[in-house]
Amino acid sequence: MTTQTDIPPAETGGDQRSWLREHSELGVCALLLALGVLVLTDALTMDVDIAQRGPVGPKTVPIVVGAGLLVIAALLALDVLRGGRGQAEGGEDIDLSEPADWRTVLLLSGVFLGAAVLIEPLGFPVAGALLFWGAAFALGSRRIDRDPLIAAGLSLVTYTVFNNLLGVPLPGGPLMGVL
Repeated sequence: MTTQTDIPPAETGGDQRSWLREHSELGVCALLLALGVLVLTDALTMDVDIAQRGPVGPKTVPIVVGAGLLVIAALLALDVLRGGRGQAEGGEDIDLSEPADWRTVLLLSGVFLGAAVLIEPLGFPVAGALLFWGAAFALGSRRIDRDPLIAAGLSLVTYTVFNNLLGVPLPGGPLMGVL
């Protein structure tokens, strides 16, 4: 009669589990590989009907990014298979024994979803100001005299830079005629 201790680790699957645990970074490699293939596939099947001037077109950046992802995935896999390991989270100013702050996560999620819903009817300047102020509040700032003003200024500067200087049209909402 054989006992559990008589069975070699290869037959129990423990050896395989320990190898996978020691090389868990290969999961990140697989994710980078899949993302690189997705980006390259999308870039190479992109329909380009616009007039292209010069050698750089709309496919160039996605192809470079996709190829970079594939190279990084291969280099990381090679490093992991040669024995390289990532450092454990040191937690510079974080106490890793404490649980996650789900209140902050939920507040930030609500602020982002609210901004996404309000951007069309209120416009970017108002929705952006609410987004910036809500994020500051969720992350702990309670300066009611200063935070809304900073959020409004940051939102207006962002709107102006994107809409007027970069030519990226953002919804102005009720302030469309004013801005």
